[in-house]
Amino acid sequence: MQAIIDYCKRKKAAVEDYPFGPEPLVMKVGGKMFALISDSSIALKCDPAIAENLREQHEAVKPGYHLNKKHWNTVLVDGSLDDDEIFAMIDHSYALVVSKLTKAERERVEQAAK
Repeated sequence: MQAIIDYCKRKKAAVEDYPFGPEPLVMKVGGKMFALISDSSIALKCDPAIAENLREQHEAVKPGYHLNKKHWNTVLVDGSLDDDEIFAMIDHSYALVVSKLTKAERERVEQAAK
């Protein structure tokens, strides 16, 4: 799980937050959540068509727990998916969130150091 957390932290302008208490860890960019990390899962934003496809392909990918199930997946980190597959889902979530930021906020993200 630490590799997943470290990967999220390396995203440009990513910020750690704990808005719900000591758990879960929320990763944000531009003030918007792109990952919600708990002990054994990570919730990630996802294009609705891709989200459905991932759920059909992988038993470890479920509709977002306590999130909008159309736009969020919860990925169980149970060893059935390798880190690269999870990293690709993180990249997709991050890109979706950045694309919805204001132009000024996107520019701040682009100018941020990694």
